[in-house]
Amino acid sequence: MRQTARTLTIATKGRGLVEITDAVAGFVGEAGIATGLLTLFCRHTSASLLIQENADPDVRADLEAWFERAAPESDPRYTHTTEGPDDMPSHIRAALTQSSLSIPVTGGELALGTWQGVYLFEHRRAPHRREVVCHLIGE
Repeated sequence: MRQTARTLTIATKGRGLVEITDAVAGFVGEAGIATGLLTLFCRHTSASLLIQENADPDVRADLEAWFERAAPESDPRYTHTTEGPDDMPSHIRAALTQSSLSIPVTGGELALGTWQGVYLFEHRRAPHRREVVCHLIGE
């Protein structure tokens, strides 16, 4: 059994989904592990990870619009407002999604479905540099 880890740094342009499938697949390919389990972990409380359809961009647009309605900015009921009007909604959006993912690796590749991609979901308006820790274990 072998294991390896790497931290990917993802530059975001502000709120929205950033596909990171190629970067994650590159890590897996370089690792030389044919069968195993990949764990991804987002090291932030205002960004998250998703596996989602990567064929039709309307899916991403609809998801982003739904989160805008579910956790709007400047809600007068928020008490955590010191970091700006997008901060508390960002924490809510992160709480509704995932900070980590597990993806099987088979044949040295991610065992994703045909239309699945891996995304970092930036919940803040401003651009950020986000870190995603990748840990792969297998043989």
